[in-house]
Amino acid sequence: MTAAVVTGSRLVAYDENDGAVPLFQTADGAEIARRLGEVGVRFERWAAEAPLAADAASDAVLAAYGSSVKRVQSDGGYQTVDVIRLAKGTPDTGPMRAKFLSEHLHTEDEVRFFVAGSGAFYLHLGGKVYQVICVRGDLISVPANTLHWFDMGPDPEFTAIRFFNNTEGWVAQYSGDAIAGRFPKYE
Repeated sequence: MTAAVVTGSRLVAYDENDGAVPLFQTADGAEIARRLGEVGVRFERWAAEAPLAADAASDAVLAAYGSSVKRVQSDGGYQTVDVIRLAKGTPDTGPMRAKFLSEHLHTEDEVRFFVAGSGAFYLHLGGKVYQVICVRGDLISVPANTLHWFDMGPDPEFTAIRFFNNTEGWVAQYSGDAIAGRFPKYE
């Protein structure tokens, strides 16, 4: 299954057994935050605190969002913050996409702020799958031990700030369930 790329934030919810018919969908940021908050997921919209060039170095990216980064670190006790960037046309992203497309969980929160570009988180909670398309300005915090997967698309382009409690960085425990294949991909 495929879905068209959306230019703004979007939330689509499905029954966990039916990836063809949405239960609800919205592009309203406040509604996205409210609905995700009901299932324990944090979603916020941020504005840059300083101008930022598209090719800005990691230090500049972190400085541009400095007070917001410090607030999130303090709120969640996150020990490590970094910046990940994938440019359109990056070779060999297929295996990386496949790794993230398998349902998994982490023993810590997965927190991402999209500085540029986009990607889709799929959260498997309470009998539903929530597809959260995140774009520039979106912060999402997937709680520890939440089954989910991430789709960066076939030719990814994004810059994101990542927050970690685990100094090892991104460590996943895969469920072995093929559920991700039953829902629209982020194309």
